[in-house]
Amino acid sequence: MACASSCRPLFLSSPFPSSSSPSSCSLTTPFLFSLSPINPSSKPIITTLTANSGSFPVLSVGGGCDGGNNNNNDDGPFGSDSWRWNDDSSSSSSHSYPFLLFLSSLLACSSHSQLSSALARTNGETEEDDVVWEVRGSKWTKLIPDFSDDAFVVSNGISNLTKLLSLSTLWGQCRDLVMRLLLPEGFPDSVTSDYLDYSLWRGVQGVASQVSGVLATQALLYAVGLGKGAIPTAAAINWVLKDGIGYLSKIMLSKYGRHFDVNPKGWRLFADLLENAAFGLEILTPSFPHLFVLIGAIAGAGRSAATLIQAATRSCFYAGFAAQRNFAEVIAKGEAQGMISKSIGIGLGIALANCIGSSTSFALASFGVVTWIHMYCNLKSYQSIQLRTLNPYRASLVFSEYLLSGQAPSIKEVNAEEPLFPAIPFLNLLSANRERSVVLSSEAKQAASEIELRLQLGSKLSDIVSNKEDVLALFNLYKDEGYILTEQEGKFCVVLKESCSPQDMLKSLFQVNYLYWLERNAGIESRGASNDCRQGGRLQISLEYVQREFNHVKIDSESLGWVTDGLIARPLPNRIRPVYATV
Repeated sequence: MACASSCRPLFLSSPFPSSSSPSSCSLTTPFLFSLSPINPSSKPIITTLTANSGSFPVLSVGGGCDGGNNNNNDDGPFGSDSWRWNDDSSSSSSHSYPFLLFLSSLLACSSHSQLSSALARTNGETEEDDVVWEVRGSKWTKLIPDFSDDAFVVSNGISNLTKLLSLSTLWGQCRDLVMRLLLPEGFPDSVTSDYLDYSLWRGVQGVASQVSGVLATQALLYAVGLGKGAIPTAAAINWVLKDGIGYLSKIMLSKYGRHFDVNPKGWRLFADLLENAAFGLEILTPSFPHLFVLIGAIAGAGRSAATLIQAATRSCFYAGFAAQRNFAEVIAKGEAQGMISKSIGIGLGIALANCIGSSTSFALASFGVVTWIHMYCNLKSYQSIQLRTLNPYRASLVFSEYLLSGQAPSIKEVNAEEPLFPAIPFLNLLSANRERSVVLSSEAKQAASEIELRLQLGSKLSDIVSNKEDVLALFNLYKDEGYILTEQEGKFCVVLKESCSPQDMLKSLFQVNYLYWLERNAGIESRGASNDCRQGGRLQISLEYVQREFNHVKIDSESLGWVTDGLIARPLPNRIRPVYATV
């Protein structure tokens, strides 16, 4: 039959006889469903094929091989819209076939879409040309065409309950659910490589922080008189006074917001230290109940300041994690991760508080252990962050290495070398035992540290020049720049013009680095502003080099992932507006 070669057969066992005698029925005679795409305008047709000297029905779902046209007038016993039945078997058994056939046809129609999907999955494994891959982050799902619905289906669909309830499947489903709830969509491609390490360490420290918070809250309640017959109104007033005085610190600290952008890691660690110190003070309040308001206000001020710093620096970190500009989603997932850590920490804190009771000594001992865990996890989380923006230290390290080797260093190497507190060397002992970079040269590291201390952005012009000749020479040299650079008493003084942009400040820092290398390697010392601005002077040489090479170092740095749209710095508020006379 012509249809047999174009249809997709699926052999099943059939209750129909293989001979004309019903008594010789064989249960293993194949029942052939031939599945082909459905034509909505065609009629289902049932025909019979002969196999192994017996006949068995064939259900062809679709319009047949001739396009579904029934051009003859033999429409069967049900009229023109009925299914057509042709059978060459004996007349004695033909009366029982229509009823059985009708039931089989209903079953075939009801399960047609499932059978087509299964067939599509089976045949699709070898038809690689029809395979489509759906990609969501690191998860790849194989799709194959379903000819019945004109759609693609998952090729590895689960077909039985045993596989659905297997441990591996349940674990995979739970893992996918956790990833959808706690990680940005498309992870790990939608975020940077340091995001996961930071999130894991932050999760552990969040638990420790909540344990400390529960212990401190319990101590405050004991200090205010809870459980000792204290008057509720007096307790409430003391609590409000404590919080109200503490809120003032957040208002006063907000004006230092620019500091947090320049060095977010160091300020975040300082905020964690401040928060732990506040918890410690609150735990001490039961020993000094008469100083509840004073101690509580100091602790509240510390916690409010810590909260402000944490919120400000968190934005810097999340902005760096958003590799695909998915800033809001990264924040949302970070909050979800924080809620889980806090929930676990509150539970552990309540359990620990019940064991400790009102003992201040036990509370302090437990607090010391939890604080150590908290600070260690914080330190590890901040060391894992790879900031891509350029502050004065990171920019100096990048520029110094470029001047030495001709290539900009990688983001990972620079962040691993950056101290948490560049301007306060004795506080950098916390990270002194870290593995030192073998890629960055010691000369570049020393240059970055020294330039960080000698740089002064936003200097006053009146403080660095003493005569008219110097002023005219500097104005003439830097007439096309947004800044004026000179050296005064060992300081690299950068006077910012009113039109100065973050890009101009970054350019000035590149010139500062070149001036430093002229001083250290070429031995060219400053001879006064007017002399340095003349042809062959150190300011003229360095500015000419910067105008020629600045775009090159920017392109080289951008190729490694650095954000070179400007310098993240905290300049002094001084600005000048030069007026040039027209001739």
